[in-house]
Amino acid sequence: MKKWNQMACLLVALAILAPVALGKVYLRWTQTTVPPPKVLGANELVIPWSEDAQSLATTVEKQGYRAYFEVPLAQATVAAQAAANSGVSGIFIKSSTAAEEAELGADAEKLRTKYPKLKILVVSANGKQPQMKGWLVFQRNGILQVSSPTSQPWLDQNLATVRHERAFETAQRPTYTFEWDVSDPLVKQNGPKPADYALAVVEAGAFHADLILELHEVQQKGLASGESSVVAAWEPVKRTIAFYDRSGDGEQEASEVAVLTNDYDSSYEAINLMARHNIPFRVLHSDDVKPADLAGLDVLIAFAAPKQGLIGEIQSFANRGGVAVLVNLPGTYPWRSSSTGKTSGQSVTYTVGNGRVIELQEPVSDPETFAQDVRRLMVKEQVPVSLWNSLTTLVVEYPEKNGEATVELVNYDEEPTPVQVQVKGAYGSVRYESPEKGCCETLKPEQGNGFTQFVVPDLLVGGRVHLAKTNVTK
Repeated sequence: MKKWNQMACLLVALAILAPVALGKVYLRWTQTTVPPPKVLGANELVIPWSEDAQSLATTVEKQGYRAYFEVPLAQATVAAQAAANSGVSGIFIKSSTAAEEAELGADAEKLRTKYPKLKILVVSANGKQPQMKGWLVFQRNGILQVSSPTSQPWLDQNLATVRHERAFETAQRPTYTFEWDVSDPLVKQNGPKPADYALAVVEAGAFHADLILELHEVQQKGLASGESSVVAAWEPVKRTIAFYDRSGDGEQEASEVAVLTNDYDSSYEAINLMARHNIPFRVLHSDDVKPADLAGLDVLIAFAAPKQGLIGEIQSFANRGGVAVLVNLPGTYPWRSSSTGKTSGQSVTYTVGNGRVIELQEPVSDPETFAQDVRRLMVKEQVPVSLWNSLTTLVVEYPEKNGEATVELVNYDEEPTPVQVQVKGAYGSVRYESPEKGCCETLKPEQGNGFTQFVVPDLLVGGRVHLAKTNVTK
């Protein structure tokens, strides 16, 4: 438990002063004994479906929790009936593959109709443990070698999955889970560090998603028994949960790029690298695209074969000055008859009105290069939010209707670092809050060329910036 106490020192004194927004943390629980909700800092538990699940769920409901069964699709109907009969709050249907997940929405909707009092959610199987990776140590001819570190550390993050879920599971908030990597003997024995738990909570909160957070057996047993070292180490995580606890409807993230797709696999690697490079994008289901969905965007990327109506929207988008990219989508298109294409490598570019249509003749083979190319296609004067000197941080902006904006920051390095932020618009008030410092520290804005710049001096794991057109007093 010594390592737990050391990591807890990094996250002590967390404040809970956070605005109402969106997102929730559910804790996965497998032990037969559960501490009071005030110890966990959360009152919603997810219990994997088993012979003992119904008894445990009934017990924790009596303790003041809301309990949910986590079930595979094949057992969803049985679990829903059991939940309804025993007063359990609902079921979470967990897909085992991305292909199966595509079928879950319709099945979940049928169950919602049959059991209107139950919360029934679909859980993405595509979540991963958030973490930063630097370089690898490997053996060559029996000698340990260290690979050359990249200029930008690799981040395992869930933003691409969340954006995809928001487009395809419209009946609910994006909801995902992941399993901890316990290949390290210390992690297997003691469980993840508090900072790792906190990062998972921060990421889901910043991306406005719901998270089922797996608790290691050591933490479950220690919290249930009241073991002082485990309870103390859990405090910063508990307060991080409180900081990001959310309710109500979420805001649409600011974006400059739209990704049109009708499945997960064909577009994931590309949008994962776009997320890594802080390219502000949203995912749209290609079968449901409306003209209003493309308003204010500069780049449109299509991974799905466009139907006739969608072809018209793509052409209209380019006519208005946008850049449309079709990825390996052969067909007959109207812009080919009105413009002579310019071939470059495996792409053909057509001038359409005030914009362009670029047809890629093959699938994306190098997502890193593709993301960099998308960045070059963006109009710099229209980029909603950018970062400088922070290779380990992701940023998302949520514009608000009253002229204010919120910027969420996630630092995967888990070490204090200054972050320079640029946001489109002229804001006279910039206030910063974080789990460890509370609300709010006033930051000095600098305005120029239609943007507001400021520096967050010491971002640890997560932070939130409030921007307003006029000064706001505390």
